[in-house]
Amino acid sequence: MKTPVEEYRKGLLFALGCYLIWGLFPLYWYPVTAAPIDAGQIMAQRVSWSAVFAVAVLLIMKQGNALFNVFADRRLLLTLACSAAAISINWLVYLWAISRHYILDASLGYFISPLVNIAFGRIFFKENLSRTQTAAIVLALTGIMWLALPAGHVPWIALILAVSFGVYSLLRKLAPVDALTGMTVETLLMLPFALAYLGYTAIRGELVFGSLNTLQTAVVIGSGAVTVLPLLMFAAGAKRISMSDLGMIQYLSPSMQFFLGLTLFGETFDLQRFTGYAWVWLGIAVYIAGAGIKRQRTPANR
Repeated sequence: MKTPVEEYRKGLLFALGCYLIWGLFPLYWYPVTAAPIDAGQIMAQRVSWSAVFAVAVLLIMKQGNALFNVFADRRLLLTLACSAAAISINWLVYLWAISRHYILDASLGYFISPLVNIAFGRIFFKENLSRTQTAAIVLALTGIMWLALPAGHVPWIALILAVSFGVYSLLRKLAPVDALTGMTVETLLMLPFALAYLGYTAIRGELVFGSLNTLQTAVVIGSGAVTVLPLLMFAAGAKRISMSDLGMIQYLSPSMQFFLGLTLFGETFDLQRFTGYAWVWLGIAVYIAGAGIKRQRTPANR
């Protein structure tokens, strides 16, 4: 039997692996975005291959009965249908942003996402907000307003990504189902729409999957694995480490995406934009500092 320390280290590795994969997503999808394929087709392909991979893993792990149990529970199925809709919006907007080289805006969305979860916890679960959490949310909102008002442009990509992932997290928290089964059901619920869209593009002669080169085809087919595996790693990590530690590690992913957008993809980042981001980063720093202080004050850490 493994010791708590060994389990904790294993959890850290799972969490780091998960967020490293998510942080490298702009690089992973880059070969496909260079092809003449729109975000809708990329999304449909991702859903299709994710469903294939998730079902295969579920069968290998001999958890097929769990799938039937979900489809027999109408309330649970409805909850997962709503979470599937939320993550569909998140995936589609993210893929559109990556394909149009709005990587910095996408990274901002995932910087804001944990603060959205805090706000949802207060609204839906009556969780008490500490002073540092309240200050973090206010600072993040200040940054969003700074980006929106002077430029007359709301950072809608970041807001949609943050809110859609927050709604997804909320619904999955309410759904009593494990990560693999839930993900499998969600992709199966999205699959008919994905196949219908691919069929529509094929009828119009606009389906480009067959014209992709070897690397691009591998990226599309492999999207099933890179979608499902990080989620399973996230679930394994969340079971072994504290939520505060998981929250701090979470910022690895948007930080990597921000760095990639600023360097390799050469996106513009003027003083106006930097100031807005700085407010959000300050809010994140306050949140992390507050979580660290709270953890030090708990009896388990004395």
